Amino acid sequence: MSTTVQNEAPDELKRVIGPRLLLLFIVGDILGTGVYALTGQVAGEVGGAAWLPFLVAFAVATVTAFSYLELVTKYPRAAGAALYVHKAFGIHSLTFLVCFVVTCSGITSASAAARAFAANLVEGFGLGVGNTGVLLVAMAFLLLVAAVNLRGVSESVRLNVVLTVVELTGLLTVIGLGAWAIAGGDADFSRVVVFETQEGKSVLLAVSTATSLAFFAMVGFEDSVNMAEETKDPSRIFPRALLTGLGLTAVVYVLVSICAVAVVPVGVLRESETPLVEVAQTAAPGFPMADLLPFISMVAVANSALINMLMASRLVYGMSRHGVLPPSLGAVHPGRRTPWAAIGLTTAIALGLVGYVSLAPGSPVVAVLGGTTSLLLLTVFCVVNVVVLVLRRDHVAHRHFSAGPVLPVVGAVSCAYLVLPWTSGRALEQYRIAGVLVAVGVVLWVVTHVWQRRSVRSVDVRRG
Repeated sequence: MSTTVQNEAPDELKRVIGPRLLLLFIVGDILGTGVYALTGQVAGEVGGAAWLPFLVAFAVATVTAFSYLELVTKYPRAAGAALYVHKAFGIHSLTFLVCFVVTCSGITSASAAARAFAANLVEGFGLGVGNTGVLLVAMAFLLLVAAVNLRGVSESVRLNVVLTVVELTGLLTVIGLGAWAIAGGDADFSRVVVFETQEGKSVLLAVSTATSLAFFAMVGFEDSVNMAEETKDPSRIFPRALLTGLGLTAVVYVLVSICAVAVVPVGVLRESETPLVEVAQTAAPGFPMADLLPFISMVAVANSALINMLMASRLVYGMSRHGVLPPSLGAVHPGRRTPWAAIGLTTAIALGLVGYVSLAPGSPVVAVLGGTTSLLLLTVFCVVNVVVLVLRRDHVAHRHFSAGPVLPVVGAVSCAYLVLPWTSGRALEQYRIAGVLVAVGVVLWVVTHVWQRRSVRSVDVRRG
């Protein structure tokens, strides 16, 4: 059954995303900051076998994708996981917390992308501005993303098409240059099967740690389902678009990671904020594209930031429409029909987060923010896999995708394994940042609850 709305109300979002735009949206989101900025950090955990954590991350993500597909085709509305949790349990405090965690995963991802964008800009222009200069560039970039987001979803998604083509070109260039170096004997292909673990970690724990970080790329799931109200006939087109996007990006990620570790020693990759630039410059120092790659990397991470901030603002908008957040956050610009209040809130949080982490002495900013993103996201994925089983008792009138009885259980267990500190091998700093964000969420929930109670009392007094 089609869910396209022919006559949209002025306070509803426009349905402008078709199957091709949705596929490019998903591909562009997954092919962003994760591979351009974190390939070196992943290789630093497992050595030359950097392709394995990406492959495992995609396997876990694909299992969870089936649960998401059942839910998004069953309930094609903005708000994603938070909406599903609300339908399953109806507990406002739990819904609010899931909403806030998902929002934070998008914001931490966008903050990581902003930092990576600034690092590539400084690298591309050869600027010696130091950490403070990189931070200022990152903040200015986040404000620019907010302006594009406010302009409109049509403009944002069309810009995503252009940025996706550019970033895919950059990754294919890295693969091509890496393959050329390998074929010419200028690379050590034997490194791709060598495990080098840090701090006495076992191979299993090292792979788990690297997979937890590689999962940073998987934020594309929640981003795409939160665009459901702006997608034409989501119940029909989501399954093919999501599964096709996952398959394409998995191939690209594995090939890029293989070429990277074959061309550049793992130690050099680990220490670089722009690892793929290192690959291009090492594989073909005289090739013009090597000089252009920092700018292509900027485009890639810009795309990630744009999509993640789109998701975060639409999530806040969707939950305010469902009464979990204050109605003021559901305000839509009368001319552009974009959720301006939600855009303002999410941008402010992103600015604060990238500033806080960037000013921490010696902090690997992108790795910390990327790891925190995957921690938050995997926690939500675990909940979603449980929720899909709970909501089997809720029947809807239209046909929808089914994940079956086994895959949600496998997804919940595998996601929990990558979340727990004693199995995932995560740095404690990631849990610290996530804990602070969740604490902020709890405070916001209390404020919202008090505000709602006072609103009810005011209405009762006026009626009395």
